[in-house]
Amino acid sequence: MTKPLIFEKPTGFRDFPPPLAARKRMMEELIQTEFAKWGYAEVGTPTLEFYETVGQASAIAESRMFKCMDREGNTLVLRPDQTAPIARVVTSLLKHEPLPLRLCYHANVFRAQENEAGRNSEFFQSGVELVGEAGAEADAEVIALSVKVLTACRVDSFQIALGHVGLLEGFLRERIEDDEALTRLKEQLGARNLVEFRKQLGEIGLKESQRIEIETLVQAGTTLDQIKRLTSGSRSLAVQEAGQHLEELFEYLDAYGCAGAVTLDLGLVGSLDYYTGVYFEGYAAGQGFPLLSGGRYDGLYRHFRRFLPATGFAVQLDHLLAARPLRPEPRETIGLFYQADRKKEALSQARQLREEGYAVATHLLAEEDGLPEIAKRYDRVVTLPEGKGEGGC
Repeated sequence: MTKPLIFEKPTGFRDFPPPLAARKRMMEELIQTEFAKWGYAEVGTPTLEFYETVGQASAIAESRMFKCMDREGNTLVLRPDQTAPIARVVTSLLKHEPLPLRLCYHANVFRAQENEAGRNSEFFQSGVELVGEAGAEADAEVIALSVKVLTACRVDSFQIALGHVGLLEGFLRERIEDDEALTRLKEQLGARNLVEFRKQLGEIGLKESQRIEIETLVQAGTTLDQIKRLTSGSRSLAVQEAGQHLEELFEYLDAYGCAGAVTLDLGLVGSLDYYTGVYFEGYAAGQGFPLLSGGRYDGLYRHFRRFLPATGFAVQLDHLLAARPLRPEPRETIGLFYQADRKKEALSQARQLREEGYAVATHLLAEEDGLPEIAKRYDRVVTLPEGKGEGGC
């Protein structure tokens, strides 16, 4: 291992120079404005959490967590997501608050990458958690809010892809008895490797009609009517309830006016050990990575000795910035250069210009004549040379 150079940073981490930091801040403000309109209150959590509480409750694999030890010998983790820390807050600080709780956040999360070249280990997320509300109405609310967030951020031609983990699980189990084969198939769906999924599906001895049914179900763009036909004869209570849930969900989405932005993709599963119902991802045209993802995770709160239904989503700000190179509204920048005997006048004038909406930076001039090189940074330059006297502050 070579010693890092003085200007280097750890692999997978990035800097935000002023223009990019300004875009990120503007995006967070747009998103927070939308969250607040829907009644979500912001909450914050520590960057470090105990592994035995938040770490073990997280949907993120232990191998992807950054760990360290405190002085008492406890294992700590840099938060790998925000959902588990917020669950800790809900079951402690907010345990006496009436339900449902609508909470939102803007935070960085940390995940080690197996192959870190070109991939971030620190992510910036903005998200919501709707805790204590079960059913299609709550799921529809967070999906509709995700649509409004992407609209507010002026993302062009986006689509929300929607799956249902419970429906898929029940549908597959009715046709596949081999648990190992079922696990392998779900792993391929989780990896979005449909080629290998179809290959393995053809090797487990299903009837041709069953194979076609499964391939039709997991095909992106399958309609609600097709799903109804495929599941109409199911004896599985889980499949029946999930099918009814999707019908109700789309009724609510239609009432929200955003059903047209949502397409069914029951091959979309997220983390099968974490999500318990709907799971969704938001994509922009021409982008191969999700701008946001979320779903229902009713099993999480048992880690904190509560049994609460919950749903939510997180926006990946890094992906959103790449998909939509939004720029802050241009603001004229002024460099105000002054000699030492005119500092009161200079600072008073700078204050007045800022109140008028300008971005103003002040600079004390050296005794020699002429403006420094930094003056080229500004749209306009104002100079207060020596000898005119002081103004009021």
